Amino acid sequence: MTARAQPNHVDTQMLDSTGRQRVVIEGVRPEIDCGRFPIKRVVGEPVEVEADIFTDGHDLISAVLLYRHAEDEDWAEVPLVPLVNDRWRGEFVVTRLGRYHYAIRAWVDHFKTWHHGLQRKLEASQDVSIDLLIGADLIDAAADRAQQEDQSRLRAAAAALRADTQPAERAQIALDPELAALVARYPDTRFATLYDKGLTVVVEPERARFSTWYEMFPRSASPDPGRPGTLRDVEARLPYIAEMGFDVLYLPPIHPIGRTKRKGRNNSVVAEPGDPGSPWAIGAEEGGHKDVHPELGTLDDLRRLVQRARDFGIDVALDLAYQASPDHPYVREHPEWFRWRPDGTIQYAENPPKKYEDIYPFDFESEAWRELWEELASIARFWIEQGIRIFRVDNPHTKPFAFWEWFIDSIKRDYPEVIFLSEAFTRPKVMYRLAKLGFSQSYTYFAWRTTKHELIDYFTELTQTDVHDYFRPNLWPNTPDILTEQLQHGGRPTFMSRLVLAATLGASYGIYGPPFELMEHVAVAPGKEEYLNSEKYEIRHWDIDRADSLRPFIARVNRIRREHRALQSNRSLQFHRIDNDQILAYSKVAPGEDSIVVVVNLDPHYTQSGWLELPLERFGLDPDQPYQVHDLLTDAYYLWQGAWNYVELNPSRVPAHILRVKRRLRTERDFEYFM
Repeated sequence: MTARAQPNHVDTQMLDSTGRQRVVIEGVRPEIDCGRFPIKRVVGEPVEVEADIFTDGHDLISAVLLYRHAEDEDWAEVPLVPLVNDRWRGEFVVTRLGRYHYAIRAWVDHFKTWHHGLQRKLEASQDVSIDLLIGADLIDAAADRAQQEDQSRLRAAAAALRADTQPAERAQIALDPELAALVARYPDTRFATLYDKGLTVVVEPERARFSTWYEMFPRSASPDPGRPGTLRDVEARLPYIAEMGFDVLYLPPIHPIGRTKRKGRNNSVVAEPGDPGSPWAIGAEEGGHKDVHPELGTLDDLRRLVQRARDFGIDVALDLAYQASPDHPYVREHPEWFRWRPDGTIQYAENPPKKYEDIYPFDFESEAWRELWEELASIARFWIEQGIRIFRVDNPHTKPFAFWEWFIDSIKRDYPEVIFLSEAFTRPKVMYRLAKLGFSQSYTYFAWRTTKHELIDYFTELTQTDVHDYFRPNLWPNTPDILTEQLQHGGRPTFMSRLVLAATLGASYGIYGPPFELMEHVAVAPGKEEYLNSEKYEIRHWDIDRADSLRPFIARVNRIRREHRALQSNRSLQFHRIDNDQILAYSKVAPGEDSIVVVVNLDPHYTQSGWLELPLERFGLDPDQPYQVHDLLTDAYYLWQGAWNYVELNPSRVPAHILRVKRRLRTERDFEYFM
């Protein structure tokens, strides 16, 4: 005979605490990996929260969004409002740097249910005498929860509902909106459902969302061809950088460079006398990660540069490259931080068949990993003490995820204003994981997204899915490591179109200059993406005043970005239909301000044209009235009407439109003489 299964044991304590919680809360957005990771916002931005909230039966419910800064003890709350199909929404604005927490509380609202039922019965001319007494009890219960000044008003209302007067007179009191609002201030939340998974918002400075980066090598900043550049030369170039409209100046590593296995020109494995080596081979007898290369200057020069840059509205960003040359003091002082091979040598960096013998990676599986972590964090803290608040982090995907989570959290606890840019060109899931762990901004695949459909698919993913809550793209058409085939062969139109795309698809973008504005396009070899005579391995001299420089065009694009809030965020990006696969069209809007429509010819060789469809309701336009678009790049004005309008772009002139949409044209009725 088969034994009968015994009933499961019921935890009566759990049953008592949850059995009367009738509301279900699920489908909460934003929520990253069930609350494992925070979302990101900048100061002044709203946090819009949605959730599916429902209960059994026909009772009505109420719900609130709870939020507080991590340093505050008390929660603030805002009501959630129902949308459709049991979906609710609410929002709060983050006003301080650091972390906020948010949660949702919802409950069956018996007073709201009663109030709604009373209205329905009155509309059906039913007897409501008993209902009024029930309401009186509910109001009395609210009075028990109320503050003293409101208790008397609630008691009086309850007494009025029990008074020996006509039901219609008492019903009028019961349905008073002011009474409903007063009762709502003191809800019965004894059986409320609390959705609290530790949901968190990391709040950063506005520059984490909107920034315009310029990368340059200090050693190539000299105006004299025969002399290496210094930090003072970089300081002298600040007006040039500011004139183009950049607000972040990013410097590759400025530390002493190792001599052992130093790389020569064009990445040669043999350096000739006088070759300066790669700045990413950090460390020599002159010092390591906390030192300035003597040929560049001193710490005082750096501090002076940081202050002078701020006078121009520019932040200086430094490179965090956590690796060492064979000559780094760490190799001598902390050999335990490196991986040793059976032949008694230290493992150098390699990505077979490529070898980087001038660089030693740190061994994050070392027995001394804790000391290594602390030392690497101290490097960032050292430069923060010199005034640096922005870091570009080199190859973070080659270091453990756990390290970055600890590192960023420990730094931002003390310096919540610090911004970290992740330079990781690797698999999507790895890039997204790094962003979740705390990197403020991230490099992207933009450089290799060249066709219309590639750009639409990629930027739809970045801006219209959950990715936008934690991954802030920073778009770079070129870097010292990336000279795409498109830039090699597309000529001036391609440099212009890629700049417009980077600057308008993304709220943050950067260029590596002066090679970009001077349109350097020669690769080290066919099929390669590295520059010939790359600054990574030699000192270059640049004629920044060349007549054909893109400097004026870049300045105009960046001025447009500064003057139009729509381009300072990614959330409103929307692509539009145009009947030509060589033309990309999209828009961004800022509530209550001008809308921006961007149209880009992706073909650098031929004029392309097509009919563009705009959703007029997005721009508040009347389909029966003409409207004006102003091309901010050329200052041309066009009169359009309706959803479909013709565009034509000649790449040899300007391969793009950046159009400001004016919602209304003035008529004779707008002038005094019409009266």
